Amino acid sequence: MKIDVLTVGKIKEKYLKDAVDEYLKRLGRYAKVSVIEVKDEKNDEDASDHENDLVRSAEASRLSKYIDDGAYLIPLCIEGRQLSSEGFSEMISSLENTGHSHIQFVIGGSLGIDDAIKEKGDMKLSFSKMTFPHQLMRVVLLEQIYRAYRIKNNEPYHK
Repeated sequence: MKIDVLTVGKIKEKYLKDAVDEYLKRLGRYAKVSVIEVKDEKNDEDASDHENDLVRSAEASRLSKYIDDGAYLIPLCIEGRQLSSEGFSEMISSLENTGHSHIQFVIGGSLGIDDAIKEKGDMKLSFSKMTFPHQLMRVVLLEQIYRAYRIKNNEPYHK
């Protein structure tokens, strides 16, 4: 299985970079997992809705260059479907069993994901009704992918 995490912006904090690296290392025995970063668009806190739409659109344009039409596309957004860790593992297993060999998760920038990418997704996924920093979400997603493979392979992992 090939899994891409398409994400807006770079991680600046060392502890988050270390966590991402650790999960990528752990995942290496289960799947080919890569993180693809695109540049985030600068925006003002007091920007208008229109200006925010332009920011999301510019980021979506950068992300779209990496979206593989043959991949199963999963944008992470608050209105997406919520799964348990076991359900997430079953979803990945089901995709593998139905011939999907490439999954792409999309994590938007600080303003979220443009609707054009959400609409292009095969399913939308939400980790919570809460909003998380997009840099932290990268770690959470990689940890859950790792957990999914541990569950799938009946291997112990803390609960």
